[in-house]
Amino acid sequence: MTTRRRIVQTCLAALPLALAGLSAAPAWAQTKVKVAAVYTVPYEQQWVSRIHEALKAAEARGEIEYKSSENVANADYERVMREYATGGAQLMFGEVFGVESAARKVAKDFPKTAFVMGSSGKVQAPNFSVFDNYIQEPAYLSGMVAGGMTKTGKIGMVGGFPIPEVNRLMHAFMAGAKETNPKVEFTVSFINSWFDPPKAKEATFAMIDKGADVLYAERFGVSDAAKEKGKLAIGNVINTQAQYPDTVVASALWHMEPSVERAIQAVKDGSYKAEDYGPYSMMKHKGSSLAPFGTFEKKLPADLIAKVQAKQADILSGKFSVKVDDTQPKSTAK
Repeated sequence: MTTRRRIVQTCLAALPLALAGLSAAPAWAQTKVKVAAVYTVPYEQQWVSRIHEALKAAEARGEIEYKSSENVANADYERVMREYATGGAQLMFGEVFGVESAARKVAKDFPKTAFVMGSSGKVQAPNFSVFDNYIQEPAYLSGMVAGGMTKTGKIGMVGGFPIPEVNRLMHAFMAGAKETNPKVEFTVSFINSWFDPPKAKEATFAMIDKGADVLYAERFGVSDAAKEKGKLAIGNVINTQAQYPDTVVASALWHMEPSVERAIQAVKDGSYKAEDYGPYSMMKHKGSSLAPFGTFEKKLPADLIAKVQAKQADILSGKFSVKVDDTQPKSTAK
């Protein structure tokens, strides 16, 4: 009896610990990272849509609690950041190109919050990481397509602002176009806005009037103008061929998932530190790609497709590296 009593007593003593362990495991497994994002433009804007979509996917997988604000004016950006940080956000995304100093000040005031922000600046220890769309590789490939498809030898390019993140994509595109058509000429224009489709459309019409038959759509509105005039367009960041099946030939796509997933995991396991997330947008990390040719698969010359595929293979193997040029591109058309 004594032995049996001791066994029972031992089991009863261990029961609370066992129950605690059982209840703790599900709680740990269900812990979600609290993520917030602050955007200065609408969710549907190309660049921001990539971040928003990647975060919504993480939310759907049950990894994060996600809150966000769109169309936040630069004057209100710092206030909104502080509200999210004060509200318990553990990880924050956004684009701070026009509010660098204010955003970095917020990061200093909330050292326990992880910030991963689109920025032209450097990382700021311990918690302010930076990124941008390093998609110059597929931009080069899409330029090869443009150079091979233009009949007039004139390509129009419409961008938002001449900042490094835009300039490097345009230069890569131009270099790709010159590879397949050394005599091609470019007309370059910036609308000084991140989201003004009507203005981009008007700029495109002017280029078409001067002979451009292929248009580089760094901004929304360009493909609309190309469609109306029966010209071709090259997309940027997102694939809009479904909306423009007879217009958009190719697109350089940005995939923010690798960067988002890396940041979430770092916050979860306590290893987060300030770093440059830009490289995770490159093709070798599956952060970017050339969109499928889709409706133009059988319209493109076979030799052109072969050249593009060969160059893509060289990029992925490391045999070819796309030059990064952050200077403002200039028109070459006379």
